[in-house]
Amino acid sequence: MAEKIALASCNGMSANGLVSRVAVGDCKKENPNVISICMGSTSADTEGKNDDMLKKFPIIAINGCDNGCVNKILSNRGIEVSKTIGVGDILKKHNAFATDPFRLDSKGEKCVEIIKNKINEELEG
Repeated sequence: MAEKIALASCNGMSANGLVSRVAVGDCKKENPNVISICMGSTSADTEGKNDDMLKKFPIIAINGCDNGCVNKILSNRGIEVSKTIGVGDILKKHNAFATDPFRLDSKGEKCVEIIKNKINEELEG
């Protein structure tokens, strides 16, 4: 594994966006080699003040929906991602679906565990 790996989660207002953020937060808490990227700050950084930091470590993009906003935002900044996780695609394979964009219920927590496991797989591989 690289010295540090950055996780860039979806900041969208969908149930899968929430799942993405919580899974990234959990992975960051559990792994000292993980940092997280604020996509709002990245989008708002029109002067490119954060670009050097964004290029410092490999980035795994965790997109909540099919729009791939995390990848698009980073690409617009000239930042390449090393891996991409599509939350909806992963959850569909597990027949799991989050339904609330603001609160995690038992279904949402199950989805977080699935995505967290996928992130951990990518961190190890």
